Amino acid sequence: MHHIVNSLQWPGLRPLQEAAVAPLLDGEDALLLAPTAGGKTEAAMFPLLSRMAEENWSATSLLYVCPLKALLNNLLPRLETYTGWLGRRAALWHGDVTMGQRRKILRDRPDVLLTTPESLESMLVSATVDHDEFFRGLQAVVVDEVHAFAGDDRGWHLLAVLERLSRVTGRPVQRIGLSATVGNPDTLLTWLQGSGRGQRPAQVVAPEIAAAPAVSVAPAVSAARPAGEVELDYVGSVHNAAKVIAALHRGEKRLVFCESRALVEELGQRLRALDVTTFLSHASLSVDERRRAEEAFAQERDCVIVATSTLELGIDVGDLDRVIQVDAPRSVAAFLQRIGRTGRRPGSSRNCLFLALDGDGLLQAAGLLHLWAQGWVEEVVPPPEPRHIVAQQMLALSLQQHRVGDQLWAQEWNALAPFDKTADVIVRHLVDQGYLDSDSGMLFIGPEAEARFGRRHFMDMLAVFTAPPQFTVLSGRTEIGRTDPALLTAKVQGPRLLLLGGRSWRVTYIDWKRHRCFVEPAEGGGKALWMTGGVPQGRSYRMVRAMRDVLLGADPPVALTGRAANRLAGLREEFGALVHPGGTLVVRESDGEVRWWTWAGFRANATLISTLSELADPTQRYDDASIRLRPDLSREMVRAAKADAAGRVCLPDVNEKALDGLKFSAALPHRLAVATLATRLADVPAAQAVLAEPVRTAYLP
Repeated sequence: MHHIVNSLQWPGLRPLQEAAVAPLLDGEDALLLAPTAGGKTEAAMFPLLSRMAEENWSATSLLYVCPLKALLNNLLPRLETYTGWLGRRAALWHGDVTMGQRRKILRDRPDVLLTTPESLESMLVSATVDHDEFFRGLQAVVVDEVHAFAGDDRGWHLLAVLERLSRVTGRPVQRIGLSATVGNPDTLLTWLQGSGRGQRPAQVVAPEIAAAPAVSVAPAVSAARPAGEVELDYVGSVHNAAKVIAALHRGEKRLVFCESRALVEELGQRLRALDVTTFLSHASLSVDERRRAEEAFAQERDCVIVATSTLELGIDVGDLDRVIQVDAPRSVAAFLQRIGRTGRRPGSSRNCLFLALDGDGLLQAAGLLHLWAQGWVEEVVPPPEPRHIVAQQMLALSLQQHRVGDQLWAQEWNALAPFDKTADVIVRHLVDQGYLDSDSGMLFIGPEAEARFGRRHFMDMLAVFTAPPQFTVLSGRTEIGRTDPALLTAKVQGPRLLLLGGRSWRVTYIDWKRHRCFVEPAEGGGKALWMTGGVPQGRSYRMVRAMRDVLLGADPPVALTGRAANRLAGLREEFGALVHPGGTLVVRESDGEVRWWTWAGFRANATLISTLSELADPTQRYDDASIRLRPDLSREMVRAAKADAAGRVCLPDVNEKALDGLKFSAALPHRLAVATLATRLADVPAAQAVLAEPVRTAYLP
């Protein structure tokens, strides 16, 4: 408490920090919830460092795990300060840390290690790290932004690595998760506990979530700007968005979120053309480029930083005045993270200005704000049936242990599903296909694994995701970032121009073998492109239904500009014949095309089109809101097929090319790889809900 009062000059602890002391000192697992900038790191670290001192923990006894290397870099100075109070040390270990720094850590182990799950696994399999010795003193793990892990395959990978670590230490390791608002905190904590669920005491600590004041909102269709403000505007284009951002809030620090890297680049370039001091941040910019932008932004006052979700998490870019959202984020939870970046200074309030580029963006933003106003937040749901992660873990364990008992391997994950004996079929396939060899009751790395993943000391095996190929862009010896090879192969008239870092570059030379592209500055005209892979997600059932509610007349209780109100009125008129409060609509449109307007979300529509395949158009076209049906349908055919499907729902068909986006799918039996993707593409409850609703037909015989 001495350092909190005197060194930090805090008058005392925040409610979350007070509430976390007892359970963490008692060694309980916990999920600490608070709004962004709510002091979660200190809530976890202060009690754990107190235990470290009182119980005389030795060597590396505490891990701090983050989803982003940039977040770890940002946290290191704070944790170095806190550990320094006790004469202890903190250090960083991730993909950007040099070999010299790693050797120093191995010689003189820090008390707190900041790292990623991938780096932890690389330490477990590395021939240069004595992992038994390094981790023998491990007592606790803090998982920051735990919701970001749990919602995708990195969460399954994290759980598996933590189980393997507990086997190395020979005892359960205390687990503490940090998160902002989530819709299912108890379930998230149970998930984080892994094999310890039901065996170790655990609690959700969230005193500030329930007590947090809501952001003030103004009556709809109002130009008023309340103190705690959420406002929705319609601007119609990126050019107009740049003009609005340049004109509003001059003299203030503004963080602008975009939903794609290409949009970040285009908007950044347009803002600079309007003489706005602008910085950019997204995953395809080089580490140095991002760091320079974030540091410069933190030191400026009248400026803008344009970013993807890379700045959604807790990276500190200084005090913000404004958050601006172009179109809408993917979820209510993402919106809460982003608006939470503002209102941190005394006397300031949380705020967010939405700028919709088109009608679709306006409708999704209005639907999201309609959900937010109801207090609804998405549940964090781990992706189902992560069979490919099981295959990856078996291979990684074989690297770590060199030889694994063919009947004992499930013990290495403490029988945690799905890494338990239910995965026997996967292990048998790995042996049959040569990924694993078997001899005298032992399993070890086989020739197929060597051929597919053996490059760079099996580093490719330790990354859970398949990243689309990208070319490194260099100006002289300075790395600018990475671009999609499609930009380098497309036919162009004149010089080949790229847009990267908010600047245009002329390509001077392409090194196809080393995947490098050399550039020099250009005046303008550059293009940005990044292809995306993996399973398509689309919008959720709840989000699309909220958009339908808006079309049916529900106004989000926020300030709407006149432009937004007028465009929203136009959308309601445009879609008036395609929405109905009493159910779904099958409509023959003016061009003769028949569509079923389900307003059920992308995954639900994928499930419905598979279930009602006899009604579907041969092209099987569908989107978030509708499904294309056969043009020769009658009312009776629709009703009969719907009634027949009420008791059965089929998983969606899977495009074989989609398997390429599921890393390690080649190490699975083909039917299991297809089943994994089909399950992830499906939304069975939403499809069943649609089938249970009345359906109306219009202009059908």
